[in-house]
Amino acid sequence: MQIELPLLRYFQLNRRDRGTPIVPARSVTGRTLVLLIAIMTFLSCVTLGAVVLVQKSALAWSQDVGRELTIQIRPIEGEVMESNLRTAVALAEATPGVAAARALSIEETQKLLEPWLGAGVDLGAIDIPRLVVVELSDPAEADTDKLAKDLAVVKGASLDTHAAWRQQLNAMAGTIVASGLLVLSLIVAATALAIVFATRGTMASNREIVGVLHFIGASNTFIAGEFQDRFLTIGFRGGLLGGVGAFLFFSLIGVAAGSVMPGAAGQQLGVLFGRFALGVDGIIGILAVVPVIAALTAITSRITVRRFLQRIAS
Repeated sequence: MQIELPLLRYFQLNRRDRGTPIVPARSVTGRTLVLLIAIMTFLSCVTLGAVVLVQKSALAWSQDVGRELTIQIRPIEGEVMESNLRTAVALAEATPGVAAARALSIEETQKLLEPWLGAGVDLGAIDIPRLVVVELSDPAEADTDKLAKDLAVVKGASLDTHAAWRQQLNAMAGTIVASGLLVLSLIVAATALAIVFATRGTMASNREIVGVLHFIGASNTFIAGEFQDRFLTIGFRGGLLGGVGAFLFFSLIGVAAGSVMPGAAGQQLGVLFGRFALGVDGIIGILAVVPVIAALTAITSRITVRRFLQRIAS
């Protein structure tokens, strides 16, 4: 040990002076792992960004739906529709928590029915229900029960609070978010497995160096630290490439959705994904993926190396 420790000290100083790492800086395994980590980081960032977009859009949509109520008045023989509409509007405006109420005109009703009945349909010859849109100033303070009771004086009137739609929307958004997080977990697991195999391959190709280090008295902690530093650099480079690629992807897809797609399709995508605007939280989330991937690469490689060395020692 008296000979081995000076040899280890000389090896450490000589390596620092020359800047030569134990693990080769440029190798086929290193370049391949950088590319693999970049791809995995890109997929992780895209998945995380998609989850953020869907969650934000669903939350905004749910809030918008929750700030409106709809009063439907069915045509009944002997009742004057316009009179019933005015009564319903007056009752709604007198309800606490209601900001405004208005009846949709025949033209607005026709536009709502165009996707099902087609354009140019004469609604004057058809008995169709009419709608009153009620805007709430504060959904928590709106007395919807009182409004529903007051509408009993209007024959054929019914109140729709859109609660069923909101529940379905929240359930759909929750399912998408859970699925996205599951996919993200699988990507992280696949990345960890790839790092394990790459580390084992690097250890096998550098078996002679590891043997010499053991001979001169290097501890398992020292050897694992050398591999950890190298793989930390690989993970950071790959994560940075994947993160930049994800930002470019969302930027390009946002431009394409706004300029290439038709107006109707663009509006539908805007409803679902909010015009692909990640926002501050989405950008922070993507930026956080890069150091997380780098740390995952370093920690996984260190654990793999230590286990490998323990098997050799035993």
